[in-house]
Amino acid sequence: MYEQKTKETDADVIEFIESVDHPKKKQDAYKLLELFEETSGYPAKMWGPSIIGFGSYHYVYASGHSGDAPLVGFSPRKAKISLYFATGDPDRGPLLARLGKHTSGKACVYINKTEDVDLDVLKELITQSIAFLQELYPEKA
Repeated sequence: MYEQKTKETDADVIEFIESVDHPKKKQDAYKLLELFEETSGYPAKMWGPSIIGFGSYHYVYASGHSGDAPLVGFSPRKAKISLYFATGDPDRGPLLARLGKHTSGKACVYINKTEDVDLDVLKELITQSIAFLQELYPEKA
């Protein structure tokens, strides 16, 4: 049976950020921590060893596979900063077009530093991603 690798943990977010070697990445991580918490309304939690996530949702795929994931998040990785948003959101493209310097994959958006992007657009991406996921996977009472 499949075991989900990235789970919410009790690890300390500040300790994780303090462990980031690169001073600029550490500074950006604190800036993103504040921006994501303020915009999402959720406290930061560690997901796995290196993802800082905000809020959570329970997903169930057509295949029957299910699990929990953060609504949005980020990780100050060695090469780039990974920003995590909803996959499959049709409204993400226009926002990414206005974000600034980045590359993107299926779920991740990669930036070098926070100065490369429009932080107001980043806030829109956070809000949009959360709304999309909460509509797609409404909380069960």
